Amino acid sequence: MMIASLADSIISEINHLIHEDLIVADTSGMIIASTDKNRVNTFHEGALICTQKKQKFIITQENQAPLKGVKAGINLPILFQNQIAGVIGITGNPERVSAYAEILKRMTELMMNERYYSEQLEWQARALEAFVFDWVQKSDWSEEFIHQAELIGIDLSIERQVLIGHCSDVMNNKMLKDLMENFSQDNKDVFVRWGNDRFIILQADQKTKERTLHFAKQISRHFKTRYQVNASIGIGQPASPRMVHQSFHEAERALSTAKKSGAIIFDDDLRLEMLLKDIKKETKVEFIRRTISQVMNDQELIKTVKTFLRQNQSFKATADALHIHINTLHYRIKRVEELTGLNLRHTEDLLIFHLAFLFLDE
Repeated sequence: MMIASLADSIISEINHLIHEDLIVADTSGMIIASTDKNRVNTFHEGALICTQKKQKFIITQENQAPLKGVKAGINLPILFQNQIAGVIGITGNPERVSAYAEILKRMTELMMNERYYSEQLEWQARALEAFVFDWVQKSDWSEEFIHQAELIGIDLSIERQVLIGHCSDVMNNKMLKDLMENFSQDNKDVFVRWGNDRFIILQADQKTKERTLHFAKQISRHFKTRYQVNASIGIGQPASPRMVHQSFHEAERALSTAKKSGAIIFDDDLRLEMLLKDIKKETKVEFIRRTISQVMNDQELIKTVKTFLRQNQSFKATADALHIHINTLHYRIKRVEELTGLNLRHTEDLLIFHLAFLFLDE
């Protein structure tokens, strides 16, 4: 059955190519789209006859009078999957517009098929996203879950490694399709969009770390060269099918670090970050308040201490990096220590500063 939104699209597209009055009617003869908006939602008897006879119906100036809601022209049945879905009509002298008629019919049927397959692909993508969402959140599988995997074509018997990518701009379905066409190493890999700016790859079978890194680098380079988009990627550890949720959470943790520098990070390369990810946000906020709140509004002091930490507490290297006199640096460090009560020469206090700045940057 033809729907109004599709009929409007058909009229709009075809009217760019053929400057004639057009109608699209449903199988009951009601006009659902037209170049003449006044004809929409009116009855077209010629369209009904066309549907009933399942063939082209020509209306001339001579035979249009007894028919309701018609004008001279040609009406053609629109076939979709061997069924009449509606009628398209072109107004005008039948001898003049007949040259367009069959082309018009074929174009309309092609547009219907394209819309149908596009909607099917969209439905499949959404079904896959929903399935993956369930898969990465739980380890217990119901019979329904296993049945869904069979319908979608997911192999639940092989190991998986989760890669989560974050794009610096919005990611659309076209980009995901492009990603799959270029990087699906075999048809067992699973690719899905994850929100507006992320994608997930459930890589099939265990690969070497070097091979997985090469794969991730290719993807990152592809986004940069084709779309001018930066892609950060977090990679979990290989896991059994029922432990995919663990690899997913590892990939999320690795991505949190990767996003800071636009890098590719494996979870098993994390050290301190592995602990920090599990600390609640409220705890981090309170830690900052208790340690560096007195200097948080002084960007000069904040920058000084961060540089001092990056330069491994070298006064000379820090002064050179900040382009200041070493006496000025000593003054700033002393000021920070007075305000915070922490000593940058003590290991424990250095760690406190380091953690506080990590939390602050989040």
